[in-house]
Amino acid sequence: MVADGSERTTEETSEARAVETSGSVSPTAETVSSGVAGIQSRRSVNTTRPVQEPRVKVAPFAAFGIPSFRFQWAADSMMTWGSEMETLILGWYILVATDSPFLVGVLGALRFSGTLTAPIVGVLADRISRKVMLITLRGGAGLAALSLLILVATDLLMPWHIFVIAGFSGLVRASDNVLRQSLIADTVPRNLLMNASGLARTTQDTARIVGALLGATLLSRLGLSWAYVGVTAFYAFSVLFGIGISTIRSSVQVKHVNPVTEMKQGMKYMISSPVIKPLMFLAFLVNLSAFPLTNGLLPVVARDVYGHDENGLAMMVSVFAVGSLVGSMLMAAVVNSRRPERFMMFTMVGWYVLLILFAQTDSNGIGLPLLALIGASISFCMISMSVVLMTFTKFEMRGRVMGVRMLAVYGLPMGLIVGGWLIERYGVPVAVTGYAIGGLVFVGLSILKWPRLIRGFDPVGRE
Repeated sequence: MVADGSERTTEETSEARAVETSGSVSPTAETVSSGVAGIQSRRSVNTTRPVQEPRVKVAPFAAFGIPSFRFQWAADSMMTWGSEMETLILGWYILVATDSPFLVGVLGALRFSGTLTAPIVGVLADRISRKVMLITLRGGAGLAALSLLILVATDLLMPWHIFVIAGFSGLVRASDNVLRQSLIADTVPRNLLMNASGLARTTQDTARIVGALLGATLLSRLGLSWAYVGVTAFYAFSVLFGIGISTIRSSVQVKHVNPVTEMKQGMKYMISSPVIKPLMFLAFLVNLSAFPLTNGLLPVVARDVYGHDENGLAMMVSVFAVGSLVGSMLMAAVVNSRRPERFMMFTMVGWYVLLILFAQTDSNGIGLPLLALIGASISFCMISMSVVLMTFTKFEMRGRVMGVRMLAVYGLPMGLIVGGWLIERYGVPVAVTGYAIGGLVFVGLSILKWPRLIRGFDPVGRE
């Protein structure tokens, strides 16, 4: 791997940074010796017994010591803040203009339309600069927002325009997630992955707070036009900050073949992995049955269950985001689990239980604290899942694995469409409770099929 002009291999760079990072890990002799021992143990072949990696104290903001991560965090924040503003603004506009929860679900589904093309993006990400791809895609998102702003300013906007632009933005969004996760795994050493993943997750959590409050304020006081000026500006700043991200390439010579063949190689690699396969299933499951409430259908809940307007919706989104932010910060600063897969499963069960409880109330005094706890449980679960996935994935396969991982997100548009229909027919409590109970059943079946989700995966398989 080469980062900022340094000529070191992928393995050497990550291991050396794990030992060299000052201010992130206490520079004691014990730390250095354990780091060297770790390198030697991983380079030895067919060791008789896997050695547990020592638990090392990591500073709460250790990953910010890496310049590339600082720039990526800022760029991701701007991109996600604009995206969350856009989600709230357009969701409320469609709900008011059409009075259809089903169409709100369709709009939310279109935001993830690019999940079908994500594996192709993953193949490209293993061939060319991930940084260049990220900047290009974010520039496209900015142009789409500018197009909608022009339609609003000229008083030509119609609901179908929003669905078209949301579909295009969905193509960009899925690819953006593939690239940002791959870049974090490329530029951050393994001992800081949990810390970096927690800090990276805060970009989404703060975006829900900033995006919800700023979007609702601009929409209610200044109108749709000025609200979209803010969205477009955030996308532009994301491109500017992205220029500072390091360009990473593998020092291992890889023979590129037909993209379809590379995709098959990636699929074969994932199917043969005892770690990646169950994670892909669980990622699809939570997107199908747990995420729809907070990632698209919350405007319907705010209006139909709690009787809120757009400002009340912003309050609910912000409370949820504060819970997520607290969860992300705890993951970055406190949680350092040797078995993140086990922690992921426990918090996933808690997530579903909280959804069931939330569906049974229409009281702000009970519902808002539950919403904050749901946000925290999502951070605990999804950060743990990302860490496991990045830890067990080879560098040269990372783009393809993250691309196929985005296919799991396709469960969310499916869940949004079906969820919108269920709410129209049976109401919010029945729809949310049904989804959560179904999710719990499949979590139980997953543990029976893959017991290592609880017992822990073999550390020898880590890359």
